[in-house]
Amino acid sequence: MAKILAFSGSARRDSYNQQLVKLAARGAQDAGMTVTVINLADFPMPIFCQDIEQDSGMPEHAAAFKNLLLDHQGLLIASPEYNSAYSPLLLNALDWASRATSKDEVPLSAYKDKVSCIMAASPGALGGIRGLSSLRLLLSNMGVTVLPQQVTISRAYSSFAQGRLIEEDKSTQVMRLGRQLATILHRHYED
Repeated sequence: MAKILAFSGSARRDSYNQQLVKLAARGAQDAGMTVTVINLADFPMPIFCQDIEQDSGMPEHAAAFKNLLLDHQGLLIASPEYNSAYSPLLLNALDWASRATSKDEVPLSAYKDKVSCIMAASPGALGGIRGLSSLRLLLSNMGVTVLPQQVTISRAYSSFAQGRLIEEDKSTQVMRLGRQLATILHRHYED
């Protein structure tokens, strides 16, 4: 049975992107999918460096994150936009998980056959859309199928109240994104 891993590229307390991921996860759960929601703040890891990898191997939290990726078929990812790109936290986690831990391991095995939906919340007027373009390219280059549907939330500071999206139509869009991913995974893995 397929499962979804949901996480954001933000470790900030009360992160708008983490709230988006949780909302999309609810949509996927409503569609009957098992979803694991994690916070990358719970997986501290050093900035990727081959010297660290060669001297000490894969850090414990990086290995735990990679194992979660390997155990799930779908990904719900939200990222804040930092200077027109995805967050360094997200890139670092994805980089560590991309590394082979044995000579027999296929390169990028943590991303093989994955299907993803992406979203962003940003205080700017564009809602993080520029960062999603580069995230879509990165994930696609790693072998992840990224669905064309995506959601951006602009002016995030005024779009959320008490952990919820204020605009009902945006909330519906985010939950629909989770349901769409669940539907595709059900078709692909349950048939």
